Amino acid sequence: MPERDVASWNVMIMGVAQMGCVDKVLGLFMGMRLADIKPDSISVIGLIMSSSSAMNLTMVRAVHCFGIRMGSYADVSVGNTCISAYAKCDDLCSAERVFYEIPIGLKTVISWNSMISGYAHREKFTEAVLLYRKMCCEGVRPDLSTILSLLSSIVHPEMLIQGKLIHCHGIKLGCDSDVSVVNTLISMYSKCEEIDRARFLFNSMGERSCVSWTAMIGGYAEKGDVDEAFNLFNAMEATTEKPDLVTVVALLSACGQTGSIDLGRWINRYAISNGFGNSIMVCNALIDMYSKCGSMIDAREIFLSMPERTVVSWTTMIAGYALNGKFEKALCLFYQMVESGSKPNHVTFLAVLQACIHGGILEKGLECFALMTEVYKISPTLEHYACMADLFGRKGKLKEAFQFIKDMPMEPDAGVWGALLGACKIHNAIEIAECVADHLLRLEPKTAVSYVTMANIYAAEGEWKDVAKVRAMMKGNKVRKSPGQSLVQANGKIHSFTVEDRSHPEGLLIYDVLDNLALQLKKEV
Repeated sequence: MPERDVASWNVMIMGVAQMGCVDKVLGLFMGMRLADIKPDSISVIGLIMSSSSAMNLTMVRAVHCFGIRMGSYADVSVGNTCISAYAKCDDLCSAERVFYEIPIGLKTVISWNSMISGYAHREKFTEAVLLYRKMCCEGVRPDLSTILSLLSSIVHPEMLIQGKLIHCHGIKLGCDSDVSVVNTLISMYSKCEEIDRARFLFNSMGERSCVSWTAMIGGYAEKGDVDEAFNLFNAMEATTEKPDLVTVVALLSACGQTGSIDLGRWINRYAISNGFGNSIMVCNALIDMYSKCGSMIDAREIFLSMPERTVVSWTTMIAGYALNGKFEKALCLFYQMVESGSKPNHVTFLAVLQACIHGGILEKGLECFALMTEVYKISPTLEHYACMADLFGRKGKLKEAFQFIKDMPMEPDAGVWGALLGACKIHNAIEIAECVADHLLRLEPKTAVSYVTMANIYAAEGEWKDVAKVRAMMKGNKVRKSPGQSLVQANGKIHSFTVEDRSHPEGLLIYDVLDNLALQLKKEV
């Protein structure tokens, strides 16, 4: 072009920004400045989009400052893009600040959706719903994106009632027939342990996409129902919609949860024959599946064959070693990861601390905790504190563990106190256990684990009156202990058994065989 105006440069900047080429966007922006063309609000939006796609918070802030200096900040489209960019970079405080700086009369539905989406991305469900209510009170009509963001933030059973209300509102707005909304609803109901509702929606769909099938397969996978997940997979194979990477990963997750290694190996072969074998996502899922099925040889083979490894690959392998009690290999691999230049994240350190717990290595645990906070500047979560409390407790340092919890910069949750209560059970420390149980019962009065653990601690010391008192408390609070469940795979089918459950179709034969085996064992003894 012999001449280029601001629109010409903006078209190039926006196009390259959508491709995710940050360096090229910056190169174009510098060329624009050298050509003495003054950037406008579209130029700033392109730069912000590019920064957020690269998850570069420093660059987002720099472009935001530049936008303020050149006066484009008053443009609501720039503000909306800033909200979305800050939310994607996990800086919700800055996103909120930009959102509330936009005058109420200038806020568009996109402004509200950007903020709600930011909350949903971080699973801040309460904040998302409160903003949604405020949006409705301000007379702004929600749209498809609003409903999708809200539904995607509902990931726990206790949120189900709100999820149903949003579902109802979606029907009133006319969004319920949209395939993406139905897919999100299937996923939501599955995560909230309402698999039958999810299946009803799936069966009611006139047209199903690959996402629809995968969402339903993923729902059964999360539930641990391998048989139904594979039945749907076979039904999907018979349609024009073919499984993709996410479908394969969902099936591998189901195999890992139930220890179905034969089915997992079949999916491994399926992934290779369908061109998914070199996918990092599938390889990570295979490592996870083989680790959970106890086959660390297969997991290591996949790990070593990967041409490229992400932080997820390293973390999954470390977690696999920790899960299988190979704590020395887990720690060795962690130090290899650090030496390779791959930066560990908070999940990596969680896996490393789990390895230290399995090995009972308090010194290494303290060293890794310090490495996380002081070298990598990662703020510990409640899960990290729970691991450290468990580590102290298992080594018999119960007072130190109690003091460690008291010194936490945040309120300890049931996981942290539960880890210490478990240690008190190991060492029969009644006094500390009583104090810990008091905190736990205030946090979770309806959870059976705390009552059962305290009853076991009292029983080990012969304090039968206290055992009776704990059981009376359970009865008074209407707390019931869920029965344990065992899964047995036979001829490619998963069978589940619970305590005192004799409903299996071959139950009489099974228990006859078990009784005969018990008699033979007694004779051997």
